[in-house]
Amino acid sequence: MKWVYIAAGIALFIKFLIMPNPAPDLSLSIVQTLVQESGVPNAVTAVILRNRLYDTIFEVVVFTIAVMGAKFLLADEKPFCTIYQFKDEPSIVMARLGATIAAMVGIELAIRGHLSPGGGFAAGVAGGTAIGLVAITSSTEWMQDIYKRWNAAIWEKVSVLIFIVLAVITLAGFELPHGELGALVSGGVIPLLNILVAIKVALGSWAAILVFIHYRGLL
Repeated sequence: MKWVYIAAGIALFIKFLIMPNPAPDLSLSIVQTLVQESGVPNAVTAVILRNRLYDTIFEVVVFTIAVMGAKFLLADEKPFCTIYQFKDEPSIVMARLGATIAAMVGIELAIRGHLSPGGGFAAGVAGGTAIGLVAITSSTEWMQDIYKRWNAAIWEKVSVLIFIVLAVITLAGFELPHGELGALVSGGVIPLLNILVAIKVALGSWAAILVFIHYRGLL
């Protein structure tokens, strides 16, 4: 039987060598088409939040389930007694400076992600990084108190629900006016989806960070 597999492998290899790949149709630029149809110059964002929006919906849902799963799986464990944090002043200053820069980058990526490299997921990661850097230099009780005071858990769920509603409306064929290509307010609903994803990922990261600090003592 192995000779059949070997012969099939050789035949497939010869096929790759002999049969040329079909030449691409250069008369139509895929990137140009994406930009024209979406109204945003960032073609990657156009793919994620328009052409493959159905996939993106479930990516957001999967991330939500992952955060809920972390809380559920660690709920029966005893809280960790020792919390590992930065104690020396230089490390604290550098971490908080990095958190400030990461937060500013996250806001920039969320607002202008449809115009330049970036987007909601990248912005959320930057925001989560900022929160993580603050968490390892601050009191856990203070971080938990701010999380509850600002109702971060509620805002996280609200952002997911609004994202799903807007995505379903878009998939149904209803789109906002694209506006002027390259303008900050352009691309229809895409900038709103970017901001919602950024909020969801950043707040979800915050929840996961607090859970792991509480039950593991470190990130």
